[in-house]
Amino acid sequence: MADNYLEKKYEEYKSRKFSGKMEVRSASRSYSGRKAAVIHKTRRVFVTGGAEGIGKAIVRAFRSAGHRVAFCDRNEAAGKETALQTGTSFFHVDVSDREALENCMQQIFKEWGDIDIVINNAGISSFSPITETGVEDFDRILSVNLRPVFITSRKLAIHRQSQEAPNPFGRIVNICSTRCLMSEPGSEGYAASKGGIYSLTHALALSLAPWHITVNSISPGWIETRDYEQLRPEDHAQHPSGRVGKPEDIARMCLFVCQEENDFMNGENVTIDGGMTKKMIYVE
Repeated sequence: MADNYLEKKYEEYKSRKFSGKMEVRSASRSYSGRKAAVIHKTRRVFVTGGAEGIGKAIVRAFRSAGHRVAFCDRNEAAGKETALQTGTSFFHVDVSDREALENCMQQIFKEWGDIDIVINNAGISSFSPITETGVEDFDRILSVNLRPVFITSRKLAIHRQSQEAPNPFGRIVNICSTRCLMSEPGSEGYAASKGGIYSLTHALALSLAPWHITVNSISPGWIETRDYEQLRPEDHAQHPSGRVGKPEDIARMCLFVCQEENDFMNGENVTIDGGMTKKMIYVE
């Protein structure tokens, strides 16, 4: 079940406060006290893996921009905390469970009518020597990182097909990785899953075009999701941008891709890595 109480109370408060003012509005204060982005319309957003890290930053960014947000995660404690902090709806779901993920989206369709934006963020990283990696380990990574991208996209397409009045707006953003194009030993499962997301993105962009849904992916580089202050000077210095990335760097790009006027961007992968994949490195 979704923890919708906080979201509903927030919506009631907002309705009373603004007394039905038009949806087009200027920037307002976000939950963190900073200015939120200017939005054109309130969108219905669903994020997978939204309880922590990059996913949490994405949930916070869309909510701060005034959108209605639901997210799922297998970490129930962190999910409830994020929902409480942001006034969003949380679903306790393991995305590798197809039935649970589809039921989650179906409940959102029932409550909201439709989903305008899907951010496929959920993922795990597991690295081990290939001689010590079982086929089951490989399959597990694909079941969490890659297969849910297809499941959520297919579910949205089926729902859109069933609608009598077409929704002229749709966005899917898949969180890929720079490892879709570069690797290190022991990363076969992760690399395969992210390479699959890279290819699946442009295939979906063509298949979902009849329902006005653009599909793009974002490939983060080193994004520090834990203790940023503990990073070493050399960690930052190796990046052409002079710093390691933060979850908010990815969240801002998600907002950009999902802007209504950016519908000409479709089937693309955007790398956000401080320039590292453009840096030629030789050991002297």
